[in-house]
Amino acid sequence: MKITSLRRFALLLLSCLYVAQLQAQAPVKPSAAKILQDLEKLNVLGSVLYVAAHPDDENTRLIAYLSNEKLYNTGYLAITRGDGGQNLIGPEIREDLGIIRTQELLQARRTDGGHQFFTRANDFGFSKNPEETFTIWDREQVLADMVWTIRKFRPDVMITRFPPDSRAGHGHHTASAILAAEAFDAAGDPKRFPEQLKYVEVWQPKRLLWNTGVWSFKSQEEFEKFGKDLLKVDVGGYNPLLGKSYGEIAAESRSMHKSQGFGSTGSRGSATEYFQLVKGDKAESNLLDGVNTTWGRVKGGSKVAQLIQKAIDMYKPTEPAAVVPTLIAAKKELDKLPDSYWKRVKENALQDVMQEAMGLYLEVTANDYAAAPGAPVKLQVEAINRSAIPVTLQHVNYTFASKDSTLNQNLAPNEPLKFSASATLPQNMPYSQPYWLRKPGTLGMFAIENQQEVGMPENAPAAQVTFALQIAGQPLTMTVPVVYKRTDPVAGEVYRPFVVMPPVFVNVSDKVYMFASQDPKPVQVVVKAGKENLSGSVKLQLPQGWRVEPAKVPFDLKEKGAEQQVRFMVYPPQGQQEAELKAIATVDGKDYAQELKEINYSHIPAQVKFPDATAKIVKLDLKKQGQQIGYIMGAGDEIPASLQQIGYHVTLLHDEDMRLSNLQQYDAIITGVRAYNTVDRLKFWQPVLLEYVKNGGNLIVQYNNNYGLVTPNIAPYPLTISRDRVTVEEAPIRFLAPNHPVLNTPNKITQQDFEGWVQERGTYFANEWGKEFVPVLSSNDPGEAPLNGGLLVAPYGKGNYIYTGYVFFRELPAGVPGAYRLFTNLISLGKNSDDKNTKAAK
Repeated sequence: MKITSLRRFALLLLSCLYVAQLQAQAPVKPSAAKILQDLEKLNVLGSVLYVAAHPDDENTRLIAYLSNEKLYNTGYLAITRGDGGQNLIGPEIREDLGIIRTQELLQARRTDGGHQFFTRANDFGFSKNPEETFTIWDREQVLADMVWTIRKFRPDVMITRFPPDSRAGHGHHTASAILAAEAFDAAGDPKRFPEQLKYVEVWQPKRLLWNTGVWSFKSQEEFEKFGKDLLKVDVGGYNPLLGKSYGEIAAESRSMHKSQGFGSTGSRGSATEYFQLVKGDKAESNLLDGVNTTWGRVKGGSKVAQLIQKAIDMYKPTEPAAVVPTLIAAKKELDKLPDSYWKRVKENALQDVMQEAMGLYLEVTANDYAAAPGAPVKLQVEAINRSAIPVTLQHVNYTFASKDSTLNQNLAPNEPLKFSASATLPQNMPYSQPYWLRKPGTLGMFAIENQQEVGMPENAPAAQVTFALQIAGQPLTMTVPVVYKRTDPVAGEVYRPFVVMPPVFVNVSDKVYMFASQDPKPVQVVVKAGKENLSGSVKLQLPQGWRVEPAKVPFDLKEKGAEQQVRFMVYPPQGQQEAELKAIATVDGKDYAQELKEINYSHIPAQVKFPDATAKIVKLDLKKQGQQIGYIMGAGDEIPASLQQIGYHVTLLHDEDMRLSNLQQYDAIITGVRAYNTVDRLKFWQPVLLEYVKNGGNLIVQYNNNYGLVTPNIAPYPLTISRDRVTVEEAPIRFLAPNHPVLNTPNKITQQDFEGWVQERGTYFANEWGKEFVPVLSSNDPGEAPLNGGLLVAPYGKGNYIYTGYVFFRELPAGVPGAYRLFTNLISLGKNSDDKNTKAAK
């Protein structure tokens, strides 16, 4: 039978659903109980798609219930990757944070059993309403991506986390519900996005529901009154095969969102979820009312169902492989059926269960985690059949290298077959850059050229190997990714994805260089070899008016992974200016300008990206007073490095430093973002910090969340933090105290200093404060009331206490000149004889 292009692509799409289980982590080794659950799921043909805006918005308890109790094919469509949020575990923000949160979502889905999807929308930060969101997102493109996912995943029921109104609490949340309703209709309309139909077919879900709760109502009483007409589902059951309640599974899943500090405690016992009908047919008793979730929805599927049920009935946890002959018979019946979506889904699932039941372990590991195009790769192949089912390994195809090895070898029970192999990567093999970052996008949208990649959580494996087998006489083909494996002395067996990378990297040591005078600055470039015997030269490309010495530097690296540090001196032009430098390595007449960025955390697989080897260079009109800064790191930011760029000496403070005699050496002490939420010791350090201020110091407190403060008294005077924020980065700024020293010395602050800000103005402004505070600035989003609590200054003793919700932690690493000038004034406060006491500034 000729396989049409539609079917070929459908198979490719379907394989992508299982990439999350294979890519970047140890091979799955299910227990006998889990095999039985997977076996039972073969006879369930129902699917549900949950839709929300960000990583962490999903209802993990509901997903765990749908996937493990009802055994539905369950997916979560997150509109964004969470790039615009904060990071509680490290300094990564923006696209790097999006990579982390993508992997955290995949770990969550591995825990609760769901599949993960995305659109190409970029999380640009907090948005107060959907109107603002849709001015930044390409609404039609996001809708197209959602329709694509619906047509690909074919859910019987869609569920949104949020309502399409202000109760959603975030413009992205509201937008996700609005778009879900539009996508529900558009997915079944052949006139909408017809270009998709050469790959997928139209699909109309039966109903769209809103997963509501008391949180969306003014009171418990109002909710109970409204809830009488809602569909109610108890999702708090216990799964004896997994040994956990769905509340416990949900907590494990949600705890994967570590960059957001969402570690959770499991719950046990009855737990009701509520659902309001938004579109489609009403459900009377369960979510999939009116949907045939048996093989009866597939023409001729009854024989398949009977054989699977036979396998379930005869299953013995001590001898799971005994069901394989019955599953082979089911596969033969399945092969006779005409092509359909559920046939393709169950073909893959049936094969997985057979492999699990036999303990058939197939693995291909590379001798290194990365290689350049055209480079040879050494591989170690392992195959073992841990059952009495006859298995013959006929041949192994290294599909990425167009190489095939014929073996025709029996895999005797529990006797491992191991052998070495080698393959050469093609010269035109693409780099393993995250697919949504290959091309420059916009503030609101990533650029994705390949329609087939839309919705995928991550890249398909860079290299795959196909095993052609005969299992009890039945031909089967199984594909595994090439991975890298090492033994860590503490963690033990550690896996990471195998990636394809450029042959040479040029890592610029800093992403921003601030020139506060005419003095030159050194720019360090680390040249790193991606292959052996690499030689060439490296240079800096600068715009007109900037000068660099030397013009270029040769390098010669014999070993893969070897590095050479190169130092350039960059001379700035006269006058304030913002520009970009690029590092370029030339090898064999070809230029390379990529950096190597690795993201390593223990709870997710190691990730790599290859950003352009560029840095922002800023000639800054800046004066500063004071030199020594003490910094208390909070949730993680890059301000210490940014301050070092303009000549400050920054010391990170710890327990042993918290003595008044030690603190008095600092011209200012700064607390990092959310320090009073994340540094428990601050409740003990606070008295000495205030004593430091009293004795003439400056204490600059950056924004904190109003929930979970380690001490209620973060200031010497009454101060209440709200959730008020200004999300529009171009929002007008008004000077409430134009004569205040922080707006005048040593730098004269003007409206120009608030140009070029990124992502937002500020967050978690104060909304109540004591009379001792001077509000210095005012701002607000369009159509909203002025917010005056973003920068408050109060004299305390001989010194000054400053609270700021303005997002310097975003602006300084982005090289925004005005943010540097204003922040320098905060540090310099009290250093001039004319501003020793700021009371006069009122």
